[in-house]
Amino acid sequence: MKKAIIYIHGKGGSSFEINQYKESCLGFDMIGIDYNEYLPWIVEKQIKSVYEKVEKTYEEIYILANSIGAYFAMHTLQNSNIKKALFISPILDMEQLILNMMNWANVSEETLCEKKEISTDFGETLSWKYLCFVRENPIVWNIPTEILYGEKDNLTSRETVDKFIKNHNAHLTVMENGEHWFHTEEQLIFLNNWLKQSL
Repeated sequence: MKKAIIYIHGKGGSSFEINQYKESCLGFDMIGIDYNEYLPWIVEKQIKSVYEKVEKTYEEIYILANSIGAYFAMHTLQNSNIKKALFISPILDMEQLILNMMNWANVSEETLCEKKEISTDFGETLSWKYLCFVRENPIVWNIPTEILYGEKDNLTSRETVDKFIKNHNAHLTVMENGEHWFHTEEQLIFLNNWLKQSL
């Protein structure tokens, strides 16, 4: 049986990250998606294009997605034939994250609606169009999902993760003292062990 894993990286990442997971995904062909824009209506086209090609060749397709890549995966592939999704530090509630960032920047919905885009001190640009898009395109996610979450994740709260787990076919693994970005040697060992067990 031909099996593939489609990898969707997070912000500032690249498809080359897939190489650090290959030894933990024996028996799978690994296919990475590269994108530089972070607007869901643009990334959606790139993910769909790759998925449609992979679907023609493989009997089983898994998703491995990191951070915002998990949101893009859920938005684009929610009605696709995916065997299992594996999410690393996923953004599970994009609307909540945007509202949190608006709160951090002290920006109201009225102000954002009026100005359309606002740059923040922490490097993110708040976008009224993006917020409206997220609200107008709710996600219905029924695919079996494994989540790896760092205890000290600063973007997705444990409350948001627990709510997602409760309402979806999902299983959670928490790394004590883990961060949103798994990058230290200890974190990467933990991540790769989780990958092997999840597959």
